[in-house]
Amino acid sequence: MSLFKKIFGSKSKPQQDDNPAEERGKYMPQVQLPIDERFTINFRKNGGKFLYCDSFTDVYDSLENILIENGWEGKEVLCFDEQLQDRFGNFDVKFSRINLNASFYLASCEYLIADNGSILVCSRQIKEKKLNDLPDNFVILATTSQLVATIGEGLRGIKTKYKSSIPSNITTIKHFQVQEEKDFLSYGSSSKNLYLLLLEDL
Repeated sequence: MSLFKKIFGSKSKPQQDDNPAEERGKYMPQVQLPIDERFTINFRKNGGKFLYCDSFTDVYDSLENILIENGWEGKEVLCFDEQLQDRFGNFDVKFSRINLNASFYLASCEYLIADNGSILVCSRQIKEKKLNDLPDNFVILATTSQLVATIGEGLRGIKTKYKSSIPSNITTIKHFQVQEEKDFLSYGSSSKNLYLLLLEDL
């Protein structure tokens, strides 16, 4: 993924572009940013916290830092995904399937939508819960292969992936700052303090 390698991967000096950017006429089509760059820009604009991980060792280190930063060690975490519970079973947290005293919600997702920086989830991740029924703090584990340009592309991916048993409760998480709830355009949506652990798998 070009942007992630540029930002996080390369230790060498960035190459200087010898040719300055050409003047573009007003009728020329807009230059489309790479999908990873679009997602990163829009996700951060929405207020999300983004942690790029080269390996699962990075994922474990990042999660450990999140727990320490927020004082979540030894606290309850809501998690419906047994694979995630197994993967992170050595962490100092108590996994629960009931949101009573959970400090945060740990989940995967279906797709990352580049055009608006949102995260596409369904009943496979959130069961039949409304976003308002889940904790205010989210930690989402995703991979770079889950990046798609548009919501339509994500919905087609879900349809292809699950064919005979299309999941219900398909929604996007887009607002990651509490003050955005006062915005008319985000009326009815649920703002979440969200950390994205993005694992490079391409």
